[in-house]
Amino acid sequence: MSLMETMVAEMTAAMKAKDADKLSTLRMVKANLMNRKIEKGGELTDEEVMKALQSLVKQRRDSIEQYENAGRSDLAAKEAVEIAVIEVYLPQAATAEEVEAAVAAAVAETGASSMKDMGNVMKAALAHLAGKSADGKMVSEAVKAKLT
Repeated sequence: MSLMETMVAEMTAAMKAKDADKLSTLRMVKANLMNRKIEKGGELTDEEVMKALQSLVKQRRDSIEQYENAGRSDLAAKEAVEIAVIEVYLPQAATAEEVEAAVAAAVAETGASSMKDMGNVMKAALAHLAGKSADGKMVSEAVKAKLT
């Protein structure tokens, strides 16, 4: 069963269970995926669905930050619930230790010595973290700390 089919089945279960938060989030995800499917002009692969889900989580995290800065903790809490629902369908997130190890391996692999090499190190580090959900911001900060 594809990831999209799994989400549709979960949406049906959420309707039956009258789980409004999960249902609204899954409907939003489904709409986003349908838009991407139309843009592509064909079916989405599970990898493309994962990238879309990661993008949605990133958008939610940015929104939480903005809502908290504006003093709207109620809206930030709603976004956090949406992140929790979406993350169920993503692979396990990489831990800080895994990110550090990937960055160290990438620095050794590329022979990086200064911030000019950051792009190459980022690319190599993200390749080492393939199969895990890695926050680009966390990886970027780890690379900066390693190269300075």
